[in-house]
Amino acid sequence: MDAKTQIIVLLFSYFYGLIFYFLSKLNNYIIKSKKRLFRSIITILFTYNIVLIYLIILYKLNNGAFHIYFLLMGILGYLTSSKYLNKMLKNVKFPLSLAKFKKK
Repeated sequence: MDAKTQIIVLLFSYFYGLIFYFLSKLNNYIIKSKKRLFRSIITILFTYNIVLIYLIILYKLNNGAFHIYFLLMGILGYLTSSKYLNKMLKNVKFPLSLAKFKKK
């Protein structure tokens, strides 16, 4: 794998970590008021689909070669998003649609 492909996949993994955090928060807001068994099943299916989509896109980008630093970049993107998303949402005057789910 050449350096250009590795940089593309590293950036993709980072941004996928950001997207995963946002989608997992959205998933939690949507299923918050449901029964425990239903929440567990939906969370398992959600995680399965997110990982499957990541692997399919990774396969398209670099023929499915997986390195540990791709996973580390995804985790870094997730942690970055979890740290700064709440700070960013406080500064936004028009809250995102996630606020609608919080009220329910």
